Amino acid sequence: MKSLFDAEAFSEIKTRIDNLSEASEKQWGKMTHGQMLHHCQGPFNIMLEKNDYGMKPNWMAKLFFKKLLYNDKPWRKNLPTAKFLKETEARNFEKERLDLVKLLDEFEAQKDRTDWKPHPAFGHFTRLQWGQMQYKHLDHHLRQFGV
Repeated sequence: MKSLFDAEAFSEIKTRIDNLSEASEKQWGKMTHGQMLHHCQGPFNIMLEKNDYGMKPNWMAKLFFKKLLYNDKPWRKNLPTAKFLKETEARNFEKERLDLVKLLDEFEAQKDRTDWKPHPAFGHFTRLQWGQMQYKHLDHHLRQFGV
């Protein structure tokens, strides 16, 4: 599994975000382009300790879902979205893209950091697992819009 901590994977994701446009054809799901870009900011806000979305430790999430977040298997289409990351408001595409790129750059600036706080629901992730999870989430949603 690629990790967003790897320079090549990071560059790939940024290029794919640059290639995304409002004309990019949605392959599945309900979110608009802008909603997807806003949704993708959530995991970075958690990792960068900007927002924990009120999540609490969840033993079921740890037991059944945690490994799915960073393993080599791509997520299937139309997976249900966690309630706290569901998007229902209209979102401005360009603003959300700029906000996501800003978070990506902030993430990249901390690439050598080793003391990441535990995820509020899933608990401890290694640095590698955090990077894989972030890559996998962005890859899933960029594929959702054909980039």
